[in-house]
Amino acid sequence: MSEKGCSLRQKIGQTMMFGFHGTEPSPEITSLIRDHHVGGIILFARNIGEPKDVLRLTIALQKIAYEAGHRHPLLISIDQENGIVRRLGAGTTLLPGNMALGATGESRYVQAVAEATGRELKALGINYNLAPVLDINNNPHNPVIGVRSYGEDPQFVAECGSAAIHGLQAAGVAACGKHFPGHGDTSKDSHLTLPLIPHDLERLKQVELVPFVKAIADGVDSLMIAHVCFPEIEPDPTLPATLSRRVVTDLLRNELGYQGVITTDCMEMKAIADSPGTVEGTYRAFQAGIDLSFISHTYEWQIGAIERLVAGIEAGDTPVERLDDAVGRILKLKEKYLHWDEITPWFEQTDPVPDAIVGGPEHEQLAREVMEAAVTLTKNEAGLLPMTLQAEQTVAVVCLQNKLTSLVEDERYLINPLQQALQATHRSARCFEVQNPPTEADIEQVIQGLDGCAAVIVGTMNAQLAPGQSQLVQRLNQSGVPLIVISMRTPYDLAMFPEVATHIAAYEWTPTALQIAVEAIFGQRELCGRLPVTIPNVAVRGHRADNRGDLQ
Repeated sequence: MSEKGCSLRQKIGQTMMFGFHGTEPSPEITSLIRDHHVGGIILFARNIGEPKDVLRLTIALQKIAYEAGHRHPLLISIDQENGIVRRLGAGTTLLPGNMALGATGESRYVQAVAEATGRELKALGINYNLAPVLDINNNPHNPVIGVRSYGEDPQFVAECGSAAIHGLQAAGVAACGKHFPGHGDTSKDSHLTLPLIPHDLERLKQVELVPFVKAIADGVDSLMIAHVCFPEIEPDPTLPATLSRRVVTDLLRNELGYQGVITTDCMEMKAIADSPGTVEGTYRAFQAGIDLSFISHTYEWQIGAIERLVAGIEAGDTPVERLDDAVGRILKLKEKYLHWDEITPWFEQTDPVPDAIVGGPEHEQLAREVMEAAVTLTKNEAGLLPMTLQAEQTVAVVCLQNKLTSLVEDERYLINPLQQALQATHRSARCFEVQNPPTEADIEQVIQGLDGCAAVIVGTMNAQLAPGQSQLVQRLNQSGVPLIVISMRTPYDLAMFPEVATHIAAYEWTPTALQIAVEAIFGQRELCGRLPVTIPNVAVRGHRADNRGDLQ
């Protein structure tokens, strides 16, 4: 069924993807679906309860659309990248994120994890995953991509990205590659400001665009544009790619020949909201060639964006043919994955969520297998590992508070299970919980408490963003107690304290990743992961280009 016969407002509603607050349909989202014909919903952690609650929510949303006479079911989207960026919570599988997958060197793992992710999402009524990240993280100071990337090598990232796309789409979930034309080589976060990438088109074609070109060739369902300025493509230095016709239409649509759905990132991010504003920015993005716009939080801006597009088309500022093209692509995507005759039986859903799929043993085993191949021993210069200790010998563990480093993360999922991982492996543990960044008093308390300890383990979290972490590590390294550092987020931490002799990259703070790291410290396993990025000014033994080795 095409866009023909739809009213202007019905068409405009299809070009919007809105969020809301709560674990049940709010009055605002109900009205947006029912009265304003909004055809897409984005879920965040604030909408997520147990799996049964998520399924109940997605069914309720679809039922609102069905009873309102929507010709097509809702696209229900989520950012389930895995690793440090996830929205699903308890009862679902904690699958590895992209840089951990990159550290395995195996794109087959990428596809398997993506397909498992898709199966869990589909079982919960979520049909559109805003993944994979196709950015190449070639800037160690990038505060928003980092471990969300598969690595720094364009061809390898392209291979992994396409594997993820195939996995999601094979599971019956639409995929969205992001963030075109590339958000990897920036030191600013577009949630907070407008980053700028100065490279010319020739450099972009050799590096940043490589994964996107492959994704297009491999039939990715949709691509998301970055709120990043590319002055060598768009000469207006204040204009992010999202609002640039030169980027969206001339480069992506015409030069690269992409025929799928093009989306924005959230239009409430400050790179847009601070100028020209969410409402006007959404209209300008549509004029630039965007098909589907995300407004994740604010009802007034959601209504405003709809009315601005209505006014622009009715005034003749934007041709209705532009709207028809966008709606046609969106409906084609819906027809690929969504049919009322498959969804309406869910309205009488009484069966529980299939736990063989959602959080099931097969997916848990996959997560474990991947992390076993991912966690990386980057330095063992003193030959400290594996440690052989008596059960009564005390090991100190320093646990930093896990804090948001970017608004793309969800605060409710910020955990630090390092202490639990150590206590599950070695009986005698002394734990120090410190602030992040640690204060001088925190550091002094830890140093004073190391008497009688055979070793000390500290887990760092984006040390470049919190200098106190480097001071803590440096003091521990000078204490005379053997030191092991585990980077629980970005492996680039090691550049902040290159003098450390023993270092492990875990890539994420999930319990499985840290359990594997601690097991390796005590010789219960070997670590065979390889860094998919280069640590500036630090010689490491665990780079992806190296031959695989063991702990010795």
